[in-house]
This record gives sequence, C-alpha cells and structure tokens, in this order.
Amino acid sequence: MDFNRMLLLAAFIIALGNIKAQENPEFKKGFKYNNNFDLSLAANSDQFVGALSWVHFIPTGKKQKFKIGYGLRFNSQFGSQLNFVTAPAIITSKQEGPQVLFSETFNENVDTLFVSKSQVNSLNASINLQYTFKNKLDIGFNIDAVGFSFGKEISGTYIDNQSSVLLNGSQQMAKPTALNALLVSDNDIGSLNSELYVRYWFNKKLAIKAGASFYFTEYTTTNKLRLENDRWRNKSLMGMIGVTFNPFNE
Repeated sequence: MDFNRMLLLAAFIIALGNIKAQENPEFKKGFKYNNNFDLSLAANSDQFVGALSWVHFIPTGKKQKFKIGYGLRFNSQFGSQLNFVTAPAIITSKQEGPQVLFSETFNENVDTLFVSKSQVNSLNASINLQYTFKNKLDIGFNIDAVGFSFGKEISGTYIDNQSSVLLNGSQQMAKPTALNALLVSDNDIGSLNSELYVRYWFNKKLAIKAGASFYFTEYTTTNKLRLENDRWRNKSLMGMIGVTFNPFNE
C-alpha cells in the first residue's frame, strides 16, 4: 500500500505540471460545480473510522474523465485492543528519506505500546485522483496530505522488545501526535487516512461508494522510551462504505 501511495502521489504531481484541461461543453467551469461532500465509514474487527470530507475536482484531458482534486477531511477513529509500534523511520529502518520505502525493517528496534481503547480525531488536507466511466461510475484514490490531530490522553502498556527489567510492562501516558504529514512510508507523521474506492451515481447529485481504507493512527508518549522513541503507530486496512452528495450538479 505504501508503494501505491508513492506512485499515485507522483502521478498527481506530474498531472498538475503537464495536463491542461480542454474545452468540453458538458463541463461547467464555475467553482461551485464539481464539489463532492462525502460521509464514509470504515471498519474491521478492531476499530472503525468515520470520515466527513469535501473535495473539489478539476477535470483534465480531452474527454475530461480523469479528475484531480483537493479537499479537506475530518476523521474520527475509535479502536480497542490495539498494538501501536515504533513509528520513526530513523529507528525502524535506521535511515530517513524516500529510500525507506524499499529498505528493510530492523525488528529488533521495534517495540510496542498496547492500548485498550483509542480515540483520535484529525483534520487533514487531501489529495484526490479519479476516473469516470460514462458519467455513472467513478474509480478513485485519495490520501490525506497534511493537517493536525487531537484527542484525549490515554494510558498504554509498554512492551519492550529487549525485555528491559525496568520498563517492560510499565504504563505510559500518550496523546495523539499533533502534526500529520504524508512523507512516504515510515517517514509519515501522525494520523492519515487513504481510500481506494468505486462510486456509483444514482443521479447527478447522489452516489454511493465502497472500497478500502488504509488508516494510520499515531500517539506520542509523555516519556521517551528505548532508543529515545516517543512515537507509536497503528496501521489498519478496513472495508469502507459511504455516500456522496453533489448539491450543485444539474
């Protein structure tokens, strides 16, 4: 999934620099058009995420079927019995930068923070890519890019991979990591949502979508623990359903 993130982000950047929208009489150019408002729910056996988002799409290409979009998404995550593992790439891969995507994980550096209940809220700017078939069916991908998170302080059980007598099994206080930033693989910071979906339009204003959500949740502990780490990440793949409303389509 991280590899797909990089490819789609690269496609977004290339498209912004090289694709120019061409005239299409069916496309209305006012800003109020091509605005989607989505409500989606993603879940698995351990957690669920509710997401409310707004996206403004810009059609590109001769037939204007491919669309690039930007928007805002509010995510609210609820989880139970979750393992959060060492997050920073400099610890998990012993390096930073895009090459982390292809580097090995040094498991001896990865510890765990076990959390009985978690609840993290985030507000992020999003990147969106979509292709439309016959004005009825969309296939798309979106991902959070940058924003912030907030939520209650929690207590988690620290599980030291090296079984330190002093710290292993201790209770540690943690808060949601405040900054969210998409930086490729374990370079990422904070809580980020992404969706791969298919959407069907019943009419020009109302649609239903379904697919998968890949969600990162991150906490920062009050104390720095082994290897001076205080950031802990849970990665979760969930099934997703949602509804879309476009109030200005005619």
